[in-house]
Amino acid sequence: MYFIKRHRRLRSSAAIRNLIRETTVTPNDFLVPLFVVEGKNKKEEIPSMPNYFRYSLDHLKKEVKELWNMGLKAVLVFVKVPDHLKDNQGKEALNPNGLMQRAVKTIKETVPEMLVMTDVAMDPYSIYGHDGVVKNGKIQNNESVKILAEMACSHAEAGVDMIAPSDMMDGRIFKMRQQLDQSGFQDTGIMSYSAKYSSAFYGPFRDALDSAPTAAENIPTNKDTYQMDAANRLEAIRETISDIEEGADIVMVKPGLPYLDIVREIKNNVQVPVAVYQVSGEYAMIKAAAEKGWLDHDAVMMEQITAIKRAGADFIASYFAKDVVQLLF
Repeated sequence: MYFIKRHRRLRSSAAIRNLIRETTVTPNDFLVPLFVVEGKNKKEEIPSMPNYFRYSLDHLKKEVKELWNMGLKAVLVFVKVPDHLKDNQGKEALNPNGLMQRAVKTIKETVPEMLVMTDVAMDPYSIYGHDGVVKNGKIQNNESVKILAEMACSHAEAGVDMIAPSDMMDGRIFKMRQQLDQSGFQDTGIMSYSAKYSSAFYGPFRDALDSAPTAAENIPTNKDTYQMDAANRLEAIRETISDIEEGADIVMVKPGLPYLDIVREIKNNVQVPVAVYQVSGEYAMIKAAAEKGWLDHDAVMMEQITAIKRAGADFIASYFAKDVVQLLF
């Protein structure tokens, strides 16, 4: 048989493969998650997330300088709240001198040009580890939304560029946008965790912040009543469109690799940037398998990052950001 079409011609050398590559990865593709703790001179490795750390504010300064010098220009901040400051109302989240607020100011003072996003959720502040107020064994939507909107304004007052609500309460984007605008923060953006699934891949993250739901009487130990069912696809589109209509500037799919079909569905249905969170479980699996010698760490890391971007991600929140950039250059 005579083959007119020989697709392998375009794979015959690294030069031609690089020339026609459809999907490329650069430092501009990353949002770097940062975990912050109280204290001084702390750089604590997270046991379930090898080579990833919690930073006290003095070490946070060093880290953001390093990120900026590597070409990584956007961060997403999370805080580990001391147990004695946790309650069922998230009061500490509204403290103008709270850890999150001080972290935002520290980053902006250290690298003013750094794009700073902050996690807006109650679970780090909750004695129950839930993303909302708990009453009679249920997570209260409207009461929680009110607190979350106040939290968003507190972060804006601290100088954040964008808030990133991860709670999945109904109507919270509208309430946050309304309250931000009324408070004079019209330029503060919202990146909504729009299609956030109730996933088993979040375990190491919850270890990092000590924010797992507690096993208390009549209180659910999962987040199934507000995070999305992993079996659902069309629901993700409905959730995302609702958030855009309520004022979200960017939408997110979380987790990443197991939900690439959702990423593509959303990308095909919306006209705003789509972010993807490559979550802690995805990170930990590669690290663990590579440590065992079962996988080539760098090859698998790059394949996953490329796949997420190919699926439609405009940028990726990833614990691999520094690893990738070091490999690229």
